[in-house]
Amino acid sequence: MQRGQFSSTFTFVLAAAGSAVGLGNIWGFPTNAAENGGAGFLLMYLILAFLLAYPALMAELIIGRHTRANMVMALDSIATRQSAKKLGRLTGYAGMVTASLILSFYAIVAGWMLGSMAEPVASFFGFEALGAWLTAFGTARNIILTSLFMLLTGLIINAGVEQGIEKWSRRLMPSLLILLIALIAYVLTREGATDGLRHYLVPDFSQMTNPDLIVSALGQAFFSMSLGVGTMLIYGSYIRSDANLPMVGSLVTLADTGIAFLAGLLVLPAMFVAQNLGVAIYGDDGSLIGGPNLIFQVLPTLFESMGGVGFLVGFAFFVLMSIAAVTSSISLLEVPVSYAVENHNMSRKRATLWLSSAIFALSVAICLNFDALFDAVISLTTEWAQPLISMLICLFAGWVFYRNSILNELKQGNPDIEHSLFWKLWPVYVKFVCPALIGVIIFQGLLF
Repeated sequence: MQRGQFSSTFTFVLAAAGSAVGLGNIWGFPTNAAENGGAGFLLMYLILAFLLAYPALMAELIIGRHTRANMVMALDSIATRQSAKKLGRLTGYAGMVTASLILSFYAIVAGWMLGSMAEPVASFFGFEALGAWLTAFGTARNIILTSLFMLLTGLIINAGVEQGIEKWSRRLMPSLLILLIALIAYVLTREGATDGLRHYLVPDFSQMTNPDLIVSALGQAFFSMSLGVGTMLIYGSYIRSDANLPMVGSLVTLADTGIAFLAGLLVLPAMFVAQNLGVAIYGDDGSLIGGPNLIFQVLPTLFESMGGVGFLVGFAFFVLMSIAAVTSSISLLEVPVSYAVENHNMSRKRATLWLSSAIFALSVAICLNFDALFDAVISLTTEWAQPLISMLICLFAGWVFYRNSILNELKQGNPDIEHSLFWKLWPVYVKFVCPALIGVIIFQGLLF
């Protein structure tokens, strides 16, 4: 069976950055920055993104391109001992399950974004009741909007790598960047934005030794880079053989951290603008409002205060959020779809239909038991499963994957890689440093 392939390094970078840039970047990163010292968190995040997340990203890209397979087959094929093969398959299955669970709650939040995007349009044309329904929390509304988002994701994945993932990443990522910059330019003209900029860009270096800040920045770097669920491994399997992987990985890391930085440059000043207008941005316990509360309470109030232009700004913002959601969701769905196509000889259309339906069923279960399941699934996947699986992938790259095989794979895109600083440092990083630091995250979670 002929596998799909990205037509160029540029389109791969767009797709990989799209996978990494999602709702977590747009609201998760700015909120973490605000809650953990602002500029101090930003600086620590940038350091860890290149010293830790980048080496882990390279492990997934190298394994993916070398094996040209889905996560289960890839980890199985680079192992020689039966025990390692078994662990590789289990890690691959865990990655698929984790990606599916993440998409099950991610689709619900993305559905809220679609509702908030459609609400001003419905209200503008006089359908106030519909507009209210689109933004009011409710089980029926959650299920219907989630189904629409899953349908959109499934349609893109069904089209394959070139006509689906690549085509839409090439369109959506530049659109996201243009909208983001335009919104930043507008918000920075508002009164109160300077306070947000000061909080975001002027570091308090004493806070950078705070263990909570370091662990939070470390976790954000891994979640931001979409590591630990096999999405980068799958995307790596679709990249051209002559691509310079260390350079590609650097571009993806730069794109991801760059857009995370821009998201903070939008959201933090916007929050202080909203505070200047009388909007409460801190909870009863004194902590900054984050997550859905930030997006669906603080910012819409800000948009309303803008008068007539607020309609356009609010609509553009939720268009941006919906784009970010789609670029991430297509990479998550591709993880189980690629396995079904390659291991069970299913057609891409049938695999997409069955798996998107199964994930939607999980979303419905969460919607019907929202209070009990929503936060629990998020915690299970992002705080526990992702770091653990990423640690296992690093261990495979450092201890199981033959060093000469890795070097030969890298030489395809860079014949002189053996004499580079990357080759002198990366094998040590992925073998010792990455697993140790990820272990710190897990240990921190167990303690606190």
